[in-house]
Amino acid sequence: MKIGCIQLNVGFGKVDENYERAEKLIREAAAGGAKIIVLPEMWNTGYALEKLAELADENGERSKGFLSKLAKELAVHIVGGSVAVKREGEFFNTMYTYNKDGELVGEYSKVHLFRLMDEHLYLQAGNAMNRFNLDGLEAGGAICYDIRFPEWLRAQALDGAKVLFIPAQWPTPRIDHWKILLQARAIENQCFVIAVNRIARKVENFNGQSMVIGPWGEVLWTGAEDEELAIIDVDFSSVDEVRERIPVYEDRRPQLYGKVVK
Repeated sequence: MKIGCIQLNVGFGKVDENYERAEKLIREAAAGGAKIIVLPEMWNTGYALEKLAELADENGERSKGFLSKLAKELAVHIVGGSVAVKREGEFFNTMYTYNKDGELVGEYSKVHLFRLMDEHLYLQAGNAMNRFNLDGLEAGGAICYDIRFPEWLRAQALDGAKVLFIPAQWPTPRIDHWKILLQARAIENQCFVIAVNRIARKVENFNGQSMVIGPWGEVLWTGAEDEELAIIDVDFSSVDEVRERIPVYEDRRPQLYGKVVK
């Protein structure tokens, strides 16, 4: 299956410009044969947290309409990265996923808020897992900082996910952590990880290097340090082979893990 990864140059607070650019690249990805298209984190506003009152998408209506329309028109699944939304007077960092019929199949608000970027001062944390199905493909998703919490990703894998989609705005100074953590999440969960980071304009410090990683931990693609649309062919059937070869899930001893989880 061909996956379109959109490593978008997100404009800080440039909402209309970001929608226009995202649509152009979504259409290019579909024309290139992508069946699943993935966007980065907070692509509608960038990290304009202090401006969310004026910029955030009210109830996610614009984003949902935008993603649903394009998914149905182009007959593609869209993992909509995440967008800044306003619900009942509060702000959330929310991922919407639409299938090729334009139906909402996944909605997830970031659970772990990143204090170093003051997310906790502006955003509310979500409280639910992100599991969805795309034409028989069992999938899960998390957002950026979430990958530092292996138990959160493992919970989705234990619930049946064979691929984890990770939109992000991961900063350049810690890009080595990004790469290592993504590979670790793929290896330990024996699943694919499709992670799409953003590119920054000059005033910010994000350098892409999105990744597609297989269940052995093999890196199938790494993005450049500029805006990029990449289409990668992925064979999701290899997950079952890997899990049979090294039966990690069968060899777990969860009865011993209680104190660790607490």
